[in-house]
Amino acid sequence: MRRVSVDIGGTFTDCFVVWDDKYIEAKALTTHQNLALGFNEALGKACSELHIDLEEILSGVDSVRYATTLGTNALIEHRGPRIGMLVTAGFESTVPLSRGRGYGEGLDDLGKADLPGANRPDPLVLPHMIAGIRERLDAVGDVVMALDEDDVRIQIRKLVDKGAQALVVALVNSVVNPMHEQRIEEIFLKEYPPQLLGAIPVILSHQVAGRKGEYVRATSAIVDGYLHSTMYHALSSLEQNLRAHHYEKPMLVIHNSGGMAQLNSTDALQTIHSGPVSGISASEHLARECDLGNVIATDMGGTSYDIGIVVEGGIKHYDFNPVIDRWLVSVPMVHLVTLGAGGGSIATYDRMYNTVKVGPQSAGSDPGPACYDRGGLQATVTDADLVLGYLDPKNYAGGSIPLNPRRSTRAIEDALCDQLDLTVTDAALLIREKVDDNMANGLFTELRARGYDPKEFTMLAYGGNGPLHACGIARNLGINKILAPPMSSVFSAVGAGNMHQLHIHEKSLFMVLYDSNTRKIFDDYSRFNAIVSELREAGTQDLLRQGVSRGEIRHSLELDMRYGNQLVQTTAVIDFHEVHSASDVMKIIAQFSNDYGKRFGEGSQAPEAGIRINTIRVAAYVQLQTVKFDQIKPRAVGERLQPPAPSSHRKCSFVGQSGALETPVWLKSAIEPGVEIKGPAIVSSEVTTYLVDPGWTLVSAAQGAIWFLRDAT
Repeated sequence: MRRVSVDIGGTFTDCFVVWDDKYIEAKALTTHQNLALGFNEALGKACSELHIDLEEILSGVDSVRYATTLGTNALIEHRGPRIGMLVTAGFESTVPLSRGRGYGEGLDDLGKADLPGANRPDPLVLPHMIAGIRERLDAVGDVVMALDEDDVRIQIRKLVDKGAQALVVALVNSVVNPMHEQRIEEIFLKEYPPQLLGAIPVILSHQVAGRKGEYVRATSAIVDGYLHSTMYHALSSLEQNLRAHHYEKPMLVIHNSGGMAQLNSTDALQTIHSGPVSGISASEHLARECDLGNVIATDMGGTSYDIGIVVEGGIKHYDFNPVIDRWLVSVPMVHLVTLGAGGGSIATYDRMYNTVKVGPQSAGSDPGPACYDRGGLQATVTDADLVLGYLDPKNYAGGSIPLNPRRSTRAIEDALCDQLDLTVTDAALLIREKVDDNMANGLFTELRARGYDPKEFTMLAYGGNGPLHACGIARNLGINKILAPPMSSVFSAVGAGNMHQLHIHEKSLFMVLYDSNTRKIFDDYSRFNAIVSELREAGTQDLLRQGVSRGEIRHSLELDMRYGNQLVQTTAVIDFHEVHSASDVMKIIAQFSNDYGKRFGEGSQAPEAGIRINTIRVAAYVQLQTVKFDQIKPRAVGERLQPPAPSSHRKCSFVGQSGALETPVWLKSAIEPGVEIKGPAIVSSEVTTYLVDPGWTLVSAAQGAIWFLRDAT
């Protein structure tokens, strides 16, 4: 297998290269002005390890895959085009009103508790750029009022005259009958062909979101349209860069659904959070291959801290209506929580509580932390780690980024020391304690909200800063086992390399499997089978267009179900795709009942309220070859090896310890599998730093994996 996978983050561009039996990891700073530059630098480092040139790698690999946070950043920074929007006449205020509750979406718990005082998000489409057109379909898709095509032309011209750079069409009930949206697209392309007006994208809401819910479907289409040009031009430049270096195959883009597709089969909305989702996918793959049980995946990079849950048995957690920035959208996305806590998170003085505040603002990669010596003046988590002695200023990122300790000291002094009357070291310890506490609170909230005990989980710590902060986070949670996985600093890129090509299609509907009033079981089998068949074929065609043979395509069926009018939906995975008898319907009901009981407790099922399906979802996918992980469980105590002599020693300060401690430092390349090192200790590599706090023991394992085990008390 020969493959290149890339995770383009807010601070670093991570690259993972599989070249036959060699696994190479490399990092470079993200070049936001031209993503290809950072990609070329990271891949160039991998090339130097393999002793081959960049053109040879790109002409010899089977695929190049990209995961990126570019869309997320563009949305947060409001870098997008002026959008014109066509809606059914009378529904022009649906988006501006945002269901009233839209004020609170994307806010923290404190903000949601004070909705009257919440600030509305700046709109992505201005109210005067929303035009109503005369048409109407009813709830089952029958035409109530035919589309007035002359009115469509008039409204399109008005929006274009007002400077519309993208057109979003979101009509009532278009998910059950898309004919009017499709006709509007035909009219627009005839009135304004691309060769006359330029490539103004037309986004049809039924193609972006297949479920009912006018507001959520409209916002999904708006976000997709808002990011379309940014993602198209950025990813196209990456593809052109590949072509210039003799890569002839289609470029693949990671989706937040947990799969990937070619660029021409990717919506901008599907790329949101694709980097962190890749890390969760890699965690799931590792947990399954190495029998790790329940795993909490944590990715601490330069900008954010991403959390995902991987439960033993393959149960996936999805968000079907995730909030992206301040917008509720309708897209099946692997569930994750993102906190503003990373190496570049800025530390400031909190006047209200007379303490330190860390994040969510980040120094990013340009100018970056003060110690990067690139013009950054604000104190960050990385500056605190440097002051505390954890980082080697001459060998950070393999020596490619020399650090300036004096800059860190000055930045922390200016930000905190005078206000809190602390020494620089004590202020740095306070930053460290605060950021670790923030991340631990995020983990605890996420696990407890879903009914899990943190002590039953192994914590995966990856990303450039994950192994550096893992012990402090786990200490606050009571977690006793931490695993820094193989290739931990580029683990999300590893996940991108393990993805399968996948497309998800879904249909929103009202299908009663058991009517509690009449006590009848669903018997319209042809309706159910026709919908599933339609969704299967849509996914199949997506993959056929990308050159996949029909025989390689597999499908999975999921049903969003609920009891009666409950608001909570539970997703049931069904292993058969056709219904032909009451017995088949009862099997679906039994699967739903079993899944519901596992989630909410056995006995909580309520079939007396009726059982219905709200969404039918079919995933079409093709399984590809994946990276192989060795068995990496830690050796038993009596079988562990003594470490070699440390390469150096440093004075390091730790939270909860008085005074600096003499801390031995090892190079990771000198540590073979099975070695045991008692904390405090540092194991340094070119791409990350493994910090062993006092009270913890490091045990190395195969493929460069590192275990942190809490000492018995």
